[in-house]
Amino acid sequence: MREFEQLTSIASANEFIQRHKLSFLFIFGTDCSVCHALQPQVQRLMMKYPEIALGAINAQEVKEVAGRFSIFTIPVLLLHVEGKEYIREARIVHLDLFDEKIRKIYDFVTG
Repeated sequence: MREFEQLTSIASANEFIQRHKLSFLFIFGTDCSVCHALQPQVQRLMMKYPEIALGAINAQEVKEVAGRFSIFTIPVLLLHVEGKEYIREARIVHLDLFDEKIRKIYDFVTG
């Protein structure tokens, strides 16, 4: 299973997004049961998309993440293409629909 790169600051998150053409951020919390249940499901889903870089950032440890990404709840799933946000899902995520959205963008970007 693919692992998430652990991001520990807003600077590292910004750099991660800029460094990769396709980047995915999983924003979670330490005490969030939904986050802990969703993360392995997202990891399995992302096996289909090897060119998407995976990053995770803990919103409880990096409090500035809320302001930087306009986060009001967790978990939040963000897909960026060339530094621009294309997909945002929060809290309860329907993985089938999320997969369809990613597939369309992924197929377009990767050709």
